[in-house]
Amino acid sequence: MRSRLTARSARLVLAAAVVTALAATTTACDNNDTADAGSSATPSAVASAGSGGSDSSSSESPSTSGSTTGGSNSAGTTDKTDSGDDSKSGSGDDSKSGSGDGGKSGYGQSCGTNDLDFTVTSESQAGGYYLVTAKAKSGITCYLDVNTPSVSFGSGADGVASPVGQGGEDPIKLTGSAVAYTGISPKTTKSNAGKEFENVIIATTDNDPNPAELKLPDTANVDKPIVTNWSTNRAETVPVIV
Repeated sequence: MRSRLTARSARLVLAAAVVTALAATTTACDNNDTADAGSSATPSAVASAGSGGSDSSSSESPSTSGSTTGGSNSAGTTDKTDSGDDSKSGSGDDSKSGSGDGGKSGYGQSCGTNDLDFTVTSESQAGGYYLVTAKAKSGITCYLDVNTPSVSFGSGADGVASPVGQGGEDPIKLTGSAVAYTGISPKTTKSNAGKEFENVIIATTDNDPNPAELKLPDTANVDKPIVTNWSTNRAETVPVIV
C-alpha cells in the first residue's frame, strides 16, 4: 500500500514538473512571438518612414528643379537684354565712326580717269579758257576725292598747269547725269612766247596710271597754264590769277 502511494506521489510530482516545464516553454514562446512581432513592426515602420522621406524628397526635388529652370530663364532674359545693349552700342559706334571721318564712311570708289567721260569746250571769258566737263561712264558711281585735276600740255614740265584754288567741292559724287567742271587757261602771260598744242592731258590724280588725252576744239598757245578745282558750278571754274 505504501509503495503504491509512493509511486503515485512520484507520478504526481513528475506530472507537476512536466506542467511547469510546459508553462515555462509556453511563456518563452509568447515572449519570442512578441519580440518577433516587435521586430517585424519596426522594419515596417522604418520602411514607412523611409518611404515618407523619399516622397517628401521627390516632391521637393521637382520644385527645386523648377526654380533652377526659372533662374536659367531669367538669366537668359538678362543675356538678351545685354545683347540688345551691345546692338545699341554697336550702332552708336557706327554712327560716331561715320561722323568722325567727315561723313565719308561707306562711300564708293574714287573716280579713276578711265571711269569718266570728258568733253572740252572753248569759252571766251577771262581772255579765253577751256571748260572740261567730267561725267561718270554708264553704270559707274564714283567720287572725285582729289579736289584738283592733274593737267598738262605735252610731257614737258613747262606744260604742267598750276592750280589756282578756285571752286572746289570735296568729294563730288558722279553718277548718272551728274557732272563736274574744271577750267583750264592755257596762257597767263602777255608775251608772244609759248608753244602750240592740239591736245591736253588730264587725270583725276597725279599718279593715275590711265590719264586721258583730250582733243582741243582749237589749237592752244600754251605758256604758264593754270587750272581750277573741280566744281559742280561751272561759274566757279573760270580760271583767273588773283
